[in-house]
Amino acid sequence: MKVTLRQIECFLAVAEFGNFSRASRRMNLAQPALSQAIRDLEAELATRLFDRTTRRVELTEAGREFRASAQKIYEDLEDAVQSVHDLAERKRGRIRIAAPPLLAAVVLPQAIADFRRRHPGISVELADVGTEQILDSVRSGRADCGLGTFSPAEDGIERVPLSRDSLMLFCDQKSAFNGAASVSWADLAGQPLITLTRDSGIRLLVEVGFETAEVPLKPAYEVSQITTAIALVEAGLGIAVLPTYALAAAQYRKVSGKLLTGPSISREVVMIHATGRSVSPAVSAFSAVLRRYAQQLTPRETS
Repeated sequence: MKVTLRQIECFLAVAEFGNFSRASRRMNLAQPALSQAIRDLEAELATRLFDRTTRRVELTEAGREFRASAQKIYEDLEDAVQSVHDLAERKRGRIRIAAPPLLAAVVLPQAIADFRRRHPGISVELADVGTEQILDSVRSGRADCGLGTFSPAEDGIERVPLSRDSLMLFCDQKSAFNGAASVSWADLAGQPLITLTRDSGIRLLVEVGFETAEVPLKPAYEVSQITTAIALVEAGLGIAVLPTYALAAAQYRKVSGKLLTGPSISREVVMIHATGRSVSPAVSAFSAVLRRYAQQLTPRETS
């Protein structure tokens, strides 16, 4: 089929005005060109669409039937074009983001609220899941983007840096470390240690810190959630080495965060999306808002 959108536009204009001259003015098209477009359309459809008289152009039965379908096609196309414009201009759309539970709790609520105030037509869906589920969701397309810290060895994802996060010592207020501005890894020797389980990327970094300081790592407790580790620290059951953003979860507990030195270990908090999949304008806009809130989680000075 060789029917063109231009032919449909010309047909609808003539059908509306019942006059080639007025239709050509509406189309900003020379009348001979308009007449040729109608002739070409009639030839393609193998039927007359208009009965032409000296005073008026009237639709034939076939023309009336074609007009109903052509009008709907044209309106649907206009709607489709407008929808794409709205997406490009961030007036509507949807973002699906996956994030680990603690980051989902301390970063995303305010970031989402801020973003929705700026772009009320865009909805944001959140899944608070583990790192492997975040990666699977992003790679499969179930999530448009993910938030967290990921191994450099992970493939199939592109990273957008948001902030840099360092490992810190968390202790209760009765701890000997409570008055210190910073603590070295070597000072942790012999301390009861609360760690995350070995499937956590944080745990792997903690092991690097202990190995570098040549201090044996003997966990007193191993837990899956950062909030659980902080609660155990508050209860005086040991110290914990956790990321800086854990300070947000500890702010209402009797727990202090101390800079760890010798070595200082940091990593990037990033937003990820699948390699080879285009990033929507909505996700691009959201990443700028998210970066601002992620950076607030890493204070310049901690005590």
